[in-house]
Amino acid sequence: MNRRRSQRGAPGGRATSPAADSGRRGQRASHGGRGELRLIGGEFRRRRLPILDSPGLRPTPDRVRETLFNWLASERYTARVLDLFAGTGALGLEALSRGAGEVHFVEAAAPVAAALTRNLATLGAEATVHRSDVAAYLAGPAAPCGLVFLDPPFRQGLAAATCERLEQGGWLEPHAWIYVETEHELAWQPPPGWQLHRELRAGDSHARLFRRTPPEA
Repeated sequence: MNRRRSQRGAPGGRATSPAADSGRRGQRASHGGRGELRLIGGEFRRRRLPILDSPGLRPTPDRVRETLFNWLASERYTARVLDLFAGTGALGLEALSRGAGEVHFVEAAAPVAAALTRNLATLGAEATVHRSDVAAYLAGPAAPCGLVFLDPPFRQGLAAATCERLEQGGWLEPHAWIYVETEHELAWQPPPGWQLHRELRAGDSHARLFRRTPPEA
């Protein structure tokens, strides 16, 4: 879950700088120091990683990530995973910890991307961090993914457009899972063929997990 709630500046503000697309997922330690991400399942369970002290990086409750991965519990995490607006990479790291075969993080802000790269090295985990604007990345050559995390900055109209790029650009496997988190008041329609599997409202956010159904031939 990202914590980018408005354009009013930190903690949720977004500017038109390259950092405007950066993800803001993190988990502050509830006991002890600030600025830690705690992984909650899989190979790296209970590992704690530092979070860059950067405006806009705010807590994601453990329970939200735990709920999402419970929804996906029956899935084998061997698919290619794409974590857009990655920020701390909390969701992609969870998938990696649970056995994802290939994880790609897309993050526009250079310092945040560098911090994520360092945390991957700390874990001894192999994944790719793409220092890129999400729209520009999705305009490039596509590689179909089985699981996509999409948690864009709130109230900037990015969710629907990004979903369309995923669908139209060939980024999704026929039965891909897509996690989308938006501001709670946003009314939007997913692309045709995306079936809502589960949803959760928590504070200012509305989390949805979709399963793609390929169009009929």
